[in-house]
Amino acid sequence: MSVAADRVRAALAAIRTPDGRPLTEAGVLSDIVVTDGKVAFSLTVAAPQVKAWELVRQAAEVAAKAVPGVADAFVALTAERAPGHERAASAPAPRPAAAPGIRSQGIPNVSHIIAVASGKGGVGKSTTAANLALGLQSLGLKVGVLDADIYGPSMPKLLGIHGRPDMASGRMLRPLDGFGLKVMSIGFLVEEDTPMIWRGPMVMSAITQMLREVEWGTLDVLVVDMPPGTGDAQLTIAQQVPLAGAVIVSTPQDLALIDARRGIAMFKRVDVPCLGIVENMSYFLCPNCGTRSDIFGHGGARAEAGRLDVPFLGEVPLHMAIRETSDSGRPLMASEPQGPHAGIYRAIAEQVWGQLSAGAVGQPAPRIVIEA
Repeated sequence: MSVAADRVRAALAAIRTPDGRPLTEAGVLSDIVVTDGKVAFSLTVAAPQVKAWELVRQAAEVAAKAVPGVADAFVALTAERAPGHERAASAPAPRPAAAPGIRSQGIPNVSHIIAVASGKGGVGKSTTAANLALGLQSLGLKVGVLDADIYGPSMPKLLGIHGRPDMASGRMLRPLDGFGLKVMSIGFLVEEDTPMIWRGPMVMSAITQMLREVEWGTLDVLVVDMPPGTGDAQLTIAQQVPLAGAVIVSTPQDLALIDARRGIAMFKRVDVPCLGIVENMSYFLCPNCGTRSDIFGHGGARAEAGRLDVPFLGEVPLHMAIRETSDSGRPLMASEPQGPHAGIYRAIAEQVWGQLSAGAVGQPAPRIVIEA
């Protein structure tokens, strides 16, 4: 264990648990991870004890931040089911359930929160999220973007944003500005080439803090750029806020559609409606001869949307301009707002906003209970 982690552990020894023991002797403390002055660890307790341990979690976070050299601390409180209550092997797995009397709370002054997700990486999800956010903004809406991909944050690069967020009142951070969007990303808090070697509880805690401890102000829509897959980040977002819906991004090829199908099923399991599917890299038009090539196939996402009875939002071509503007930190919706490809993103944004403003979506999402 590093010296910094030893110092954090020593500070935590002064905190007493609900039964009077030093925190470091209670058998609930995970490994302490220190990365560039950022400290992360978790406390794992029995589910009925969570409420009693919340004050301990808060005290642990304060104590960790007070250690010399610590710039910030993420402390997660996780619950596990008591031994002796395991499900029978033959019993079907239950849906993630709401804890009694607890509902996820929205973010003050944020009207709608939507997730942009994909079942797998490499399908252009983050590029779609950035241009969708700018497309919504072009409709006259106030829009924010949360980059929830802790392991591979993309928004600082896509939106050309550099710098670190300032502290507002109390523990609140001020989001950075990217083309008029309010943006928060773990990429603003760590160096670009620093690997985030964090376990699930630490990821969940970081996402929660970026949701809850950011001064978002008044927003019509907060677009959450999800990491690929169906893991901790997706469940944390569904647990923490009432998602108005999810936009699923896929390429036309069968392999990507299989994973997109899993993503839709996951959001359905946690009662988050699907706003629709975007077929990215749908086709390629040769800039010299105008010949169309369906490199990854074509129409697979549209067909999948019809099969699953969810909206099909549109086809985005594989085009050099989209790649170049993304790499340069000037998304196509900002650099070429009147171009044909910007028109595609704007049409997708209009469909998404049409669903949100019509009130067809937006039911509160359940509190997720993770069973051991």
